[in-house]
Amino acid sequence: MSLSVLALAPMTWAWLSSSGQRVAAEGRAPADWLGRVPETQAALVLGAGLYGDQPTPMLARRLDIAAELYRAGKVRALLLSGDNSRKDYDEPTAMRDYLRAKGVPDAVMVLDYAGFDTWDSCVRARQVFGAERVTVVTQEFHMPRAVTLCRTAGLETFGVGDDSARRLPGPTYVYAARELFATAKAFADAKILDSDPVFPGPREVSLTRILSQPGAPGA
Repeated sequence: MSLSVLALAPMTWAWLSSSGQRVAAEGRAPADWLGRVPETQAALVLGAGLYGDQPTPMLARRLDIAAELYRAGKVRALLLSGDNSRKDYDEPTAMRDYLRAKGVPDAVMVLDYAGFDTWDSCVRARQVFGAERVTVVTQEFHMPRAVTLCRTAGLETFGVGDDSARRLPGPTYVYAARELFATAKAFADAKILDSDPVFPGPREVSLTRILSQPGAPGA
């Protein structure tokens, strides 16, 4: 019994720490959920894999949500954080190209090529890119961990999640089952080890430049 309680403790930590700070992007129209999302500096879009050089369906939906947040004036910039650990695998560039094709201007997109996991993405958003308030965009099953890790990294964070179980039930259930182990690792990284990201720097000013421009969020 004690081992079961110990195993579930990180999940409880993530759910309680993110309570009231997340919403599902669902409804017949974006207006059904956008009204519940506060304005922040940037949407932090976390990588979710590629098929060749194209975003997976889960990642594509994250990017669609980020574009909706931008067009609604909820964010002023999009911080695209993903894996580019080898030359033939470049999540951030694929994310930018997808959004560019959707009409999002390059001038509001910032690429983080060293977002190797959720903790790294959150820490780098704060320490490398200088973000203070973000809306993290992911799937619902991942949202408690993502919001909690970003908040632990020092970011004022709200989360928007795709209800992927409706469209992609198989992959969603597989990834959701992995959250128990992923959240345990996240708890260790954030609360026990205070782990540094794989690449902790140098400091980037691209996000700061976007946010220093005059105009309302999303303008």
